[in-house]
Parts: sequence; structure tokens; C-alpha cells
Amino acid sequence: MPLWLEPLERLVEAGGAVLVGIALVAMLLFAMALERVWYFRVTYRRARRELIGHWVARADHVSWSALTLREAWTQALLRRLRRPLPWLRLLVGLCPLLGLLGTVTGMISVFDSLALSDSGQARAMADGVARATLPTLTGMAVAVVGLLFTSRLEHIIRREDQRLHDRLARAVEERHA
Repeated sequence: MPLWLEPLERLVEAGGAVLVGIALVAMLLFAMALERVWYFRVTYRRARRELIGHWVARADHVSWSALTLREAWTQALLRRLRRPLPWLRLLVGLCPLLGLLGTVTGMISVFDSLALSDSGQARAMADGVARATLPTLTGMAVAVVGLLFTSRLEHIIRREDQRLHDRLARAVEERHA
């Protein structure tokens, strides 16, 4: 085995196979988070400029149909920004459950080994319990970081909803000034 994979192998030995599942969920969660950052910084801003340009190019800005169209355009743009939120919430909720699964399976193996050995070694039991709780710790840590990102993304979306309406109104005012 390559030297750079050795710490990973020790981590899997310490936490069990469920830890690999938590790592895969964490990689997917953080990949989606990075994709959202990229989308917001590049794609969304370009789409927002195009939307403002389309709105300013219209002749009518005050009728009911124009305001309804503006609302439909803004909601469609914000919907694309919101699209991965349910998946992010699902992955955040999955992490602690996978951690709990790892703890339960680890504790079952600890009790199995204690039943087979016929010796109540406290040290072996403490090591087994520590090994069994590692997946819970990992699952909770990934979930907390994912929850922080998800709540930040929701805050950004709420803020962008207000800013987009303000920018559309300001762009029309500047055009008529």
C-alpha cells in the first residue's frame, strides 16, 4: 500500500466500514457545496446581469403583466440557486444517522468479542467503545459543517431575493433618469 494511504487505512481500521460511507457522503456534500459557490460566483451573477438587461430593455415596467413577468423571471432565477438545497439537507441529515449506525455495529462487535473471550478486560472494552464512537463523532462533525454551509446558502438566497428586486427597480430608475 502506498505510504500516503496509510493514515486513511488506520482511520478505517479505527472506525470501521461505516466511516468509509460517511467519508463518501462528506465528499459528495462538500463537492455540492463547492459547486454552489462556483455557481453563485460565476453563473448566477451572469444570469442576474442578463435578467436585469432584459428587464431594462422592456418598454413597460409598471403594468400588472410587467410586474408579474418580473416576479416570474426573478423566481425562476432564484429557483436555480435553490435547486440543490433539498439534496444538501438530505446529506446533512444522513451523516449523523450513518455515524449512529457505525456506533451500533461497533458496539455489537465489541460485545461479540467480549462474549467470546470470557475475560472482562476493561482496557479491551474501553478501546472497543472508543472505536465504536468514532463514526458518531465523524458523522456529527460532517453534519455540523454541512449545516453551517446550508444555512449560509439559505441566507444568501434570501438576501439575493431582496437585492435582485432592488437592482431591477434601480436599473429602471437609472434608465429613465
